[in-house]
Order: sequence, then C-alpha cells, then structure tokens
Amino acid sequence: MDDHIPEEIREIYNKVLEGKRISPDEGLELFQSSRLGLLAYMADSVRRKKNGLLTYFNRNFHIEPTNICIHNCAFCSYRKPAGSADAWNHSPEEILDIVKSFDDKPVTEVHIVGGVHPDHDIDYYGSILQKIKEHRPELHIKAFSAVELDNIIKKSGFPPAKGLQALKRYGLDSIPGGGAEIFDEDLRSVICPDKTSSERWLEIHEEAHKVGIPSNATILYGHMEKYEHRIDHLERLRKLQDKTGGFNSFIPLKFRMENNKMKKYGEVSIIEDMKNYAVSRIYLDNFPHIKAYWPALGRESTSLALSFGVDDVDGTIDDTTKIYSMAGAEDQNPSMTTENICKLIRDAGYSPVERDTLYNVVKQW
Repeated sequence: MDDHIPEEIREIYNKVLEGKRISPDEGLELFQSSRLGLLAYMADSVRRKKNGLLTYFNRNFHIEPTNICIHNCAFCSYRKPAGSADAWNHSPEEILDIVKSFDDKPVTEVHIVGGVHPDHDIDYYGSILQKIKEHRPELHIKAFSAVELDNIIKKSGFPPAKGLQALKRYGLDSIPGGGAEIFDEDLRSVICPDKTSSERWLEIHEEAHKVGIPSNATILYGHMEKYEHRIDHLERLRKLQDKTGGFNSFIPLKFRMENNKMKKYGEVSIIEDMKNYAVSRIYLDNFPHIKAYWPALGRESTSLALSFGVDDVDGTIDDTTKIYSMAGAEDQNPSMTTENICKLIRDAGYSPVERDTLYNVVKQW
C-alpha cells in the first residue's frame, strides 16, 4: 500500500495510521483526493483500532408524533402545514398505544422525533415521556432533535440547562442528532432560513452533555455544500466532543431529492457517499462510532459503508419511520429483522453485535 500513496497525502496517511489528529486543511485534502481505495484503507484502520471487526445494531422503533412544523426547510419532504390532508398529530394516548404495540417484542429503544409543532410545550412532551416510562421503565427513550428541543424549551421560558433537566426527570434518556443539517450559516440561510442556528444546536447538545444526557450528531450532505463546509461542520463537532465527550456516534445523512424544493441539486453518487463516511471516520478521532443510517442510505450501500469506517448500522426500525421514504429513499417500508441485519454485516466481513443505545453489548451474534 505504501508504494502507491501520492506524495500530497503521504504525510496525512502516516499521521492517520499513527493515530495522530489531522488538521482541517488535511481533512480537505482527503475530501479532494480521488484515491477512494486509500481512503477506505485509512478509515478502516481507524475503525479497527476503535472497534475491531465489531459492527453494532439495536432493536428499536420510531415514533413520529407529528409532521406539522413551524419550519419549512427547502430540503424537507416530510413537513405538512396544519390542516393538510397529509398532516398528522398523534395524541399522547395514540403515542402510548404505539409503544404498547411493541410489548411482545424485545426492543430496547424508542426513537421519538417529528415536526416542531407550534403548540406543544415541555409539559406536553414530558407527560408523554412519563407515560412511556411508567408503562415500560427499561425502554430507553431517545427523543427530540435539538431543533424540537429549542422550541419546546423556549415555549416554557426555560434556559436550555433547566429545560433539559426537566425532560430528564420526565424520562428522557438521550437525544438524537437531527437538525444539525450543515453548520455554515450562509448555507442555512438558503436551505433552512428560520431554523435553529448552528450555535444554538451546539449549545443544546453541550448543555445536554453537562446534565448527563448523551447524544448523537449528524450532517446533511450531498446538496449545495462544498467540501469546505463539511470540514467546518466536522471541526465544530470535534471541538465540542473534546470539551464534553458526550457524543456517542456521528451519522452522515444523505440528501434525498424527491418531494422537496431542492430536487434541482440531484443526489450524489455512491462514491461520494463512501468518501464522506471515510473522511468522517478519519477526522472525528474522538467519536467512538460512525453510523450508516440504512433507511436513508439503502441496504447495499450500508453494507459497502462498513469498509469505509462505519461500525454501526442503526436498528431494526420495524417500518416506523416515514422521513426518508417520503423523500424517495430506496426502502419505502424500512424494516429489517435481526437475522437480516446480521447477514448484512457478516456478508461484508464483519461481526454483528446487538447493543443498547449507549453501546453496552446485549448479545454478540
């Protein structure tokens, strides 16, 4: 391998294999490289040092309380205005009924995200968390993106720390990584102009970590951003992780173009997908896990991503999310059995491990 490394990235290659941190300029150099195989080798070396051949998944299901949203992001295929025939707003009782429908299944996590409803406050969502915990105390509740939390907490007149502490008392165990999109504010002013700012998103995650609520992080890539924007995004996340250590995983989310205002940008190739996973794994040296969210990426691409630094494929889902199917993702009814996931992982040459939300091993398959 060493004999075929271009001079312009040889120093970066050596740093990565020695476990040294690369700079933003070096990360940009990797994004600009056409040596996909070399990027895969470097990323896989990082993932093997951190996790060996282990590849994680969990048994989870999603609840999407509403698709009514105060924001109207250009990339969104999910949001509907109040009064639309395609809008929904589940009551707390309906949400609890969804949880009860999984009573006979060995799920360990419920993932709750949806639109930013104009009327629902911290007590409304808190009562839902409380009812779920009363019904099934051992179920880990990963709920509400930072964008949802921003509105929920503001409506209640709390600062972020106090609001997050209140939700934790209600039963919130961790928060997902959604809403980050791309941190560059000039881009945000075009694709999601009225949404929670990047600074606020980072602040909410920092405060969550401080009060003992771990989280994930995401990026929305493959639209109008440049490599410089991706590196800026990764750098901000890496700095916060240095400060708090509260992120469990990083999840690149591919832009899907159907049924939204940004269709003209198209979708990036699988080569670009793999490059993004590889550079993310190399750059985020302080993130323990890189996840490929298979309902967004597709099963075959997810399998390939395991050779580009990915060590987590999310979970069984059980056809409980519409966000990516509405945007034209390949799998319109996202659900995989444990056996399906284990086969996907083994066929790629890795070892499947069932985990809980915090990456405690439930079972090594």
